[in-house]
Formats: sequence, structure tokens, C-alpha cells
Amino acid sequence: MNTTALGSAVIEAAESRHSVRKYSDEAVTESQLRTLLEAAGRAPSAFNVQPWRWVAVRDQEVKDRLQAAAFGQAQVGAAPVVLVLYTDMQDALANIEETFSATLPAEKAAGTTAHLRQTFGSQSDDDRETWGAGQSYIALGYLLLVAESLGLGTSPMLGFNPDEVKAILGLPPYAKIPALIAVGHPAEAGFDSPRHRVERVLSVVG
Repeated sequence: MNTTALGSAVIEAAESRHSVRKYSDEAVTESQLRTLLEAAGRAPSAFNVQPWRWVAVRDQEVKDRLQAAAFGQAQVGAAPVVLVLYTDMQDALANIEETFSATLPAEKAAGTTAHLRQTFGSQSDDDRETWGAGQSYIALGYLLLVAESLGLGTSPMLGFNPDEVKAILGLPPYAKIPALIAVGHPAEAGFDSPRHRVERVLSVVG
């Protein structure tokens, strides 16, 4: 695909995507799921820390418990897969060397490691994970567009009890959960929400 066609495909996905709350029985394959998460993993991340982590929930009993924690939102129980996006800065920093290019000189890598661990080590768990959540929303945006391009519907949700979700899935108590995302093959078109025109949201300086 040439760059013009690729750009058109991204724009088309952005323009056609709507939140979907009803799904068919067709499964989301492991290949599709891997494609989604590999693409989301290409999202930019400051210092290349990549603090996002995912749990893919297919088990119906667990989805039902998550639905209760999400205040009964039906798409949590109905979707073939529910992705739980969470942060883990402790794990990211403990394994920060994994994010360095193999071509980075050893001295540079050691200096970067020390700098990042000192910078984030002086912060509270809450501040670190809040920073990680801000980074993770970028990965979420990537995932939603790629899902649309694959013909998959999604519904990102912020309405849930994070402590209950962490307890259900055994996530670290310090983690932040930016979103739950229902993923599946749409059984509805989704609601076409109006969007602001550029002039409504843009200020130009210079």
C-alpha cells in the first residue's frame, strides 16, 4: 500500500468508527487480537517506556463479573473479548532495558536507565501510574482505529469501579486502568455522534 492509500485508510477508519454495543457470535481470532495489540504497541511513548499492559478476557463468567463492576454495561458481557488496559510502571522500570535499541552504546544505555529510574523513582506510585495512563491513552487510540480497519467494532469504557476490576483480575493495587474495551464483530451500526467542526476547537497562533 502506498503512503497516499495508507493515509486514506487511516482517515476512513477515523471517520467511520462508532462505538458498538451489540456484537455477533463470530469470534475474534487470536491472529486478529495479536494484530490489534501489535499495532497499539507502535504508539508513541515518552522515553519509549511503553507502560501499557493488557488483559484479554474471553471467559464468560469473568466477563459477567466485569460487567457488574462496569455498572451493568451490557457490551462487557456481550462482546467476544473484553480488553482491560492497565498501567504497570513498576514492571516497565524494572525491565527498562527491553526498550533500548540493540545498537545503543552500553554507556548510553546505562545512563538512560539510571536517569529514568531516578526520575520516576522519586515519584509516588500514584504519580507514576497517572503518567503511565496518559501514555496508554495514545495506545488506546491506535487500537480503536486498527480495530475499525479490520472490521471489528469496539466500545471503550471509562465507567467502572477500578478497585473491583483489579480484584477480579488480580492486577497490581497501584495500577491505573484507563479503559475497558469491548471488541467483536458488530451486530449494529453504532450511534453516529455529532462532532465539532475544526473551527470550533482550533485556535491559530501566527
